[in-house]
Amino acid sequence: MRSISPQFLEEIIGYLQRLDLLTVEEAGRAQGASSLPEQVRAVVDILAGKGSHASQSLQSFIETTNSQLYLHITVYEPMVQKHLESLQSFCGNSLEKGSLQRLTNLLLVEGLTDIQQKEHDILQMEMTKGLRNVSKSIPLEKLFLPLSKVSIPPRISVTTGVAGIGKSTLVKLFVGRWMKGLINRDIVFVLPLTFRELNTYEKLSAERLIRLSFPHITEPNCISTGAARTLLILDGLDEFKTPLDFSNTVACTDPKKEIQVDNLITNIIRGNLLQEAAVWVTSRPTAASQIPGGLIDRMTEIRGFKAAEMKDFLDQMFLDNKDLSSQVLHHIKANRSLHIMCTVPGFCRIYGSSIGYYLKNSTSQPQETAAVPKTLSEIYSYYFKLAMSNDWPERQRETLRIEQAMNNSKKVMGSLGRLAFYGLLKRKHVFYEQDMKTYGIDLSLLHSSLCSRLLLKEDMQSTTAYYFSHLTIQEFLAAIYYYTAAKRAIFDLFTESGMSWPKLGFLNHFKSAVQRSLQAEDGQLDIFVRFLSGLLSPQVNQLLSGWLLVKDEHNSYRSQAISFLQGCLNTNYVISSQTVNTVHCLHEIQHTEIAKAVEEAMKTESLAGMLTPVNCSALAYLLQVSDVCMEETNLSNCLTYNICKSLLPQLLFCHGLRLDNNQFKDNVMELLGSVLSVKDCQIQRLSLAENQICNKGAKALARSLMVNRSLTMPPAQHSLAVCSSPCSLQHNVIKEEGATALAEALLTNRRLITLHLQKNSIGAHGARKLAEALVQNCSLKELISAAMLLQCTAAALEQGQGVVGSRCPPCAPPQPQCFPSLRENSISKEGGPAIACALRTNCTLRKLDLAANLLHDEGGRAIALAMKENRALTSLHLQWNFIQTQAAMALAQALQSNGSLASLDTSGQHPPMGTSWDLALPFASSMTLFSCSLQVASISAAGAQALAEALMVNNSLKVLDLRGNSISVAGAKAMANALKVNRSLRAFQPSLTPLPTAACRRTPWAWMGLQGNRIGQSGAKMISDAIRTNSPNCVVVV
Repeated sequence: MRSISPQFLEEIIGYLQRLDLLTVEEAGRAQGASSLPEQVRAVVDILAGKGSHASQSLQSFIETTNSQLYLHITVYEPMVQKHLESLQSFCGNSLEKGSLQRLTNLLLVEGLTDIQQKEHDILQMEMTKGLRNVSKSIPLEKLFLPLSKVSIPPRISVTTGVAGIGKSTLVKLFVGRWMKGLINRDIVFVLPLTFRELNTYEKLSAERLIRLSFPHITEPNCISTGAARTLLILDGLDEFKTPLDFSNTVACTDPKKEIQVDNLITNIIRGNLLQEAAVWVTSRPTAASQIPGGLIDRMTEIRGFKAAEMKDFLDQMFLDNKDLSSQVLHHIKANRSLHIMCTVPGFCRIYGSSIGYYLKNSTSQPQETAAVPKTLSEIYSYYFKLAMSNDWPERQRETLRIEQAMNNSKKVMGSLGRLAFYGLLKRKHVFYEQDMKTYGIDLSLLHSSLCSRLLLKEDMQSTTAYYFSHLTIQEFLAAIYYYTAAKRAIFDLFTESGMSWPKLGFLNHFKSAVQRSLQAEDGQLDIFVRFLSGLLSPQVNQLLSGWLLVKDEHNSYRSQAISFLQGCLNTNYVISSQTVNTVHCLHEIQHTEIAKAVEEAMKTESLAGMLTPVNCSALAYLLQVSDVCMEETNLSNCLTYNICKSLLPQLLFCHGLRLDNNQFKDNVMELLGSVLSVKDCQIQRLSLAENQICNKGAKALARSLMVNRSLTMPPAQHSLAVCSSPCSLQHNVIKEEGATALAEALLTNRRLITLHLQKNSIGAHGARKLAEALVQNCSLKELISAAMLLQCTAAALEQGQGVVGSRCPPCAPPQPQCFPSLRENSISKEGGPAIACALRTNCTLRKLDLAANLLHDEGGRAIALAMKENRALTSLHLQWNFIQTQAAMALAQALQSNGSLASLDTSGQHPPMGTSWDLALPFASSMTLFSCSLQVASISAAGAQALAEALMVNNSLKVLDLRGNSISVAGAKAMANALKVNRSLRAFQPSLTPLPTAACRRTPWAWMGLQGNRIGQSGAKMISDAIRTNSPNCVVVV
């Protein structure tokens, strides 16, 4: 009675109690069962002991109350029970406990990316660094439920994952949980099928498919008509022998009509057949692209291992040796590229086995294992050597002599290699008994220990299927076969019939393989040619000598092969994924000089002038694998338009990207805009400072910002970033039109938190448009028009650092956020009121820097009045704006009521902005202001005395900058008296002298320069004595 819900069970128990057929004690005992199926079973068992009358009463109640449920129980339930029994063998006991947790939550994606549709699985992971730009996930139990109250359950669901990620394991996990009644109890039948089974049929009807696969379902029309809710699972589309053609398939709506199997599948997916059944397809990404996106209701993706899951997986592999597991994990983490690959369970098992074998044998046979395996070819060489030497952790060593084992292994490897190679060319990954006979494989030898690890076997109803344990195993075997056969072949090996122009010599065959790989559009042969190149490396030859290779024979071909591969890179700045794969081939063959030279230049920021086509290919390779590019990719002052265009596919996945000072113009912004608009873009920080970007380029960027979801940076990452602004366009030539376009983008973009625009010419109109955008934008945190360095000091003081001075000291921690900068943009007094209007309504902006914008008194006063209402802004910079008395008085009034402003800079106003009395009174009453800069403000002795009186009362101000003034001895005396009383001020800078680095490490007073303010020796002594009163250990330099 799987179809009975908890609510209906309560109704049944209540009904039986009213008829006195169930006592309170019996009802409690039934309801106390651990699961719903057990509760139902308990009620049925109790009624069975009370005669037929009780059972008939239950049957009558269900029939009259819920006729559909009655039909399920009487007609479908017997079939369901038999179906559950048949599925026991499907699930088996092969599920690995350590890897199940990650399968209970799938990534909810919007579709396949271009890379997923076109590239090999391994290239996909290398290019994306194993990360998908996805923020949503869906639990397994909700996979076939509506996402909201107003949506409907998906009919066609597709789950993708690279080879070895666990797609079939996921299917078994789902079926097992459904069988136990833990998930999707509303589904009556779950019908799991594999494309391996479907490969054995030529023609089928929908009903015959169900009868043949599930003979216990005697009424298949209940599925085709939708009377019983059904989930049809089609596992492994990438293993189907025939590509699906949705464009030319003839529609079929008759469930009894037999048609070609591929047509049957397309008609089921289109909804012409079994239209009431839900369909779940699993596939590798490339094969999944055969299904039109418009037919897919829900697409999910299986994620790889996280760090803890990888550790648990390796611990399960080496249960009897935890130390070995830890060592293997250490080696995996040491190689970034291989670490990414090991997030895939299938690859992690291969790599873990290889490293484990290496570690166990490195002490006893050091001459054979000079270095830890780092390339793919070395890893698989160890893996195959492990297999052929019969040294598996789970098995006892056989008594067969090693010489006999080697001979048998070579024979089997030769046959399997030919099968693997021609299967790879035909995109065939599942083989049947007829295939084995065609390629001369002795089925009796397939039971050997070697074959049991490389080739897996699956018994089906009518035949037996064989498939390699991982796609890369097939590719490595294919490379070994090709390497061996190429030395003696006289015709092109890619033509299986042998009918081709003569092709003599290994190098000719090697060139042919590389050229075919470069011409392939889907990366089908990329890993194959990597392995083929790797077989020419000294390390691999040493490992497999006497087993699969002849000792030192690689010396005859290696140098010429390297020259040919390097020649393939000289492609006039046309860099494709196949070009990058060629650099991988050079890495496999252990020729790394080019990549190392480019990597060293990246470290020293000396790439300018050395980016030839060959070096550009190496750079594209390094963008994928180098640790230098992990946090930030600095390509400043070295790129041209053509080079940038060629590197776009690799730049897409750089988290921090600096492209400063490259003389980029608007055409480059069109390119970068297209990259930022791609849904799988992972660029979080982008700096384009000091280029030649104009309005057209700004508009291109603005269009991309409307859809971009990556240009943002969580605070936890921000403190580590060198390129700390998510988007920097400072020091370009963007004018009013460009600023207007960016303002429009801010109306829709809700992720960007900083935008640097200082040293452009956005003008009053541009400033007004940005201000209007800020009224609605709720994500932008900070807006500046100039870089105020004193706030670094303030940030350090907030974290307990006693910093004195106006420069951002090396030891001060980075600021928690950067901000949109409008420095030196000629906003003028006309633009000031627009920004003021925005400040009255915006509640997210934290920092506003309007330095050097010609605001004058009118603009400054408008902003000051807005600060009376604003309760969000914490930092305001108005230096070098020709602000005078009216604005100064307005600021003073604002400080008396504002409760958020913590940092204020009004330095460098000419003529002076009133007297220091204008701000002295607010200092005394403000409880939030902790940083104030009044440098070069023509403050005299009288002004210093007024400020000193305020400091005696104020207990919040911590930073006061008075450099470049004329406070004289009288002012110094007043400030000294104030410093004896004041206990809050930490940084007081009356001089123009920069701070030494050591000063940053001492608190609260560390170092003070007193020269340059006309205070004389007597004034310096008074202030130094006052400082020593508060801080006896402080060093004061006079």
